[in-house]
Formats: sequence, structure tokens, C-alpha cells
Amino acid sequence: MSLSIILSMSAFALAASISPGPVNLVCLSSGTQHPVYKGMIFVTGATLGFVALLIAIGLGLYTALEMIPALHSFLRWGGVIFLFYLSFKLAAFDGQLPERQSEKAPGFMVGVMMQWLNPKAWLASASGIAAYTSGNEIQQVLIFAAIYLPICWLSLGSWVYAGAFLRRYITQPSILKTVNRTLAVLLVISGFYLITE
Repeated sequence: MSLSIILSMSAFALAASISPGPVNLVCLSSGTQHPVYKGMIFVTGATLGFVALLIAIGLGLYTALEMIPALHSFLRWGGVIFLFYLSFKLAAFDGQLPERQSEKAPGFMVGVMMQWLNPKAWLASASGIAAYTSGNEIQQVLIFAAIYLPICWLSLGSWVYAGAFLRRYITQPSILKTVNRTLAVLLVISGFYLITE
């Protein structure tokens, strides 16, 4: 595989991973509400979940889903319901940051599950596999996944750190509440976009 293809794969992975989407918004919110290390647990789950999805699509899962429209529809509606649930959790945040966190941060398995229910992840995986691999070439798929892994992890992690930055410099509960409610509205809009798409 040539260096130009590897650089092109890297640019694609960066653009797809760092651009705003449901997972990125949850990373940002986690950074505003929880310690960074807890946000990075979610990031690790989301990254590994995405890489598993990328490999599965590379091995033909997307084609199988196209042949079973009911399963495709189930995943779409599952993703929408999950986005609405996360929106509710964000909107319910009161802006108070207690010394001891009583509310559980989104964890590893939430990150994994969110990627498998995230239409942005399915689209990025399918288009990336179509653009950079040929057929079911497992070696090309694994190289793409290996390139994607650190880029995705660092991209999502930057959103957690952005949230932590907001938390550090915006200490008024009303402002943090507004930030999280704005993120909740953006997630709801993402959900409605999926319904009408």
C-alpha cells in the first residue's frame, strides 16, 4: 500500500472522527460533567466499537443489512431512541458539579453501543471501506482499521478535553446547564434528521 493511500486514509479518518456528531457531543458533555479519565473510558469504548464496525462492514455486514430491510430499520430507530435518551440525560443536568460525582459517567459499553447505533459511524465506515479497500480484502480492511484506531481515539479525546476546558473556566452552574441543554437540542436535531432522512 502506497504512502499516498495511507495519508489519504488518515485524512479521511481525521475528518470523519473529529467532525461533530452524536458521539462527539457526548464526549464534550462528559468532559463538562466528569473527570477526564472517565470520559476517556467512554472514548476508548467508542473507538473500539467503531473499529469493530469498520471491520465488520469491510467483511460484508453492510451488504447483508441491505438485504434485510427490517434489520436496517431496527438499527435506525434504535439509534434515534438512543439519541433521544442521551438528550434527556443532558437536558436534566442541573449545572451543579458536586465534589463527589453521584451520576455515573457514560462508560465503555455505552461508547461501543453508541457507535453501532450511530448512523454517522455506519456512513463513515461504509464510505471509507468503499473508497479505500477493494472487495473483501481483509488485509486492506485491517490496515485501514489500524490507521483509524489512534486517529479516532485522539479525535474523540479532544472533545472530552474541550469539555474539561469549559468546566474549568466556566464555573457558573447556569452556563454549564445552558451548554448541556444546547448539546441536548443538537442531539434531538440529529435524531429528527435521521427520522426524516
